[in-house]
Amino acid sequence: MYPIHGVTMTTTLMSRSLCSLFAAGALAFSAATMASNPPPDPVDPGQPSGFERGPNPTLSLVEADRGPFSVRSNRVSGLVSGFGGGTIHYPTNTTGTMAAVVVIPGYISAESSIEWWGPKLASHGFVVMTIDTNTGFDQPPSRARQINSALDYLVDQNTERNGEVEGMIDTDRLGVIGWSMGGGGTLRVATEGRIKAAIPLAPWDTSSWQFRNVQAPTMIIACESDIVAPVGSHASPFYNRLPGDINKAFVELDGGNHYCGNGGASFGQYDTVLSRLGVSWMKRHLDNDTRYSQFLCGPNHESDREISEYRGNCPY
Repeated sequence: MYPIHGVTMTTTLMSRSLCSLFAAGALAFSAATMASNPPPDPVDPGQPSGFERGPNPTLSLVEADRGPFSVRSNRVSGLVSGFGGGTIHYPTNTTGTMAAVVVIPGYISAESSIEWWGPKLASHGFVVMTIDTNTGFDQPPSRARQINSALDYLVDQNTERNGEVEGMIDTDRLGVIGWSMGGGGTLRVATEGRIKAAIPLAPWDTSSWQFRNVQAPTMIIACESDIVAPVGSHASPFYNRLPGDINKAFVELDGGNHYCGNGGASFGQYDTVLSRLGVSWMKRHLDNDTRYSQFLCGPNHESDREISEYRGNCPY
């Protein structure tokens, strides 16, 4: 019991009174603050992200031979440091900065084996470099390093005065596509936190334990009849290793051999599904363009006879 100016008050009553005074003051301060600085409106998930490019997509658009933009290509010398040279593909009839993608081939394979992806993605508003490796025998760890060297090259070219792609690249939005051992390298780079999207094609690697650390949204494209990188010992366990807190998908192409994900004149059986899924994955995760989610989740793949298995954690 404590006497205060002739009034006896318990410690509990005093504490309650003080708490009431503080609460009233806090409410008054909060109300005044909110009046002068009202909270921001909630973000509408349907609002544009600021990176959208091109018309509203339709199934025919994403499956067409080319997207809405014209494409120019420029050779990169094989004498560059860190990788074996290649080709930069970029759209010419659009403005503003764009996401950039590096595409790397597989074991004893040249740039030409994956070149289809360059003009394909560039025609949808990306800067793309399809590359050669230092040697055809380079293993996945070496290919991962070469992917990073190629990304560095694009970043440098973005600031190169009077360069072909000067000022065209948003260096915070980078993606990678890799085939076979290049797919293993792609998954390794996806663990580093540098890229925002990855598409390994029929990936091959000697182990999968490190893929539990993948940070980038990843779509693995597998080939059902692959005898070089059998699905059961490569693509499927690689997918199963991916963490559950990233956007991920596993697509197995019906009856496909090891080349099923390459696209183009030599390997073009699956061009429409590769175009639909590849373009949409990069649009959704590099451009944050939710207009393309419809081609990744729902009936557009569930009814496709060229897909023998589809796994994922929709919605994206």
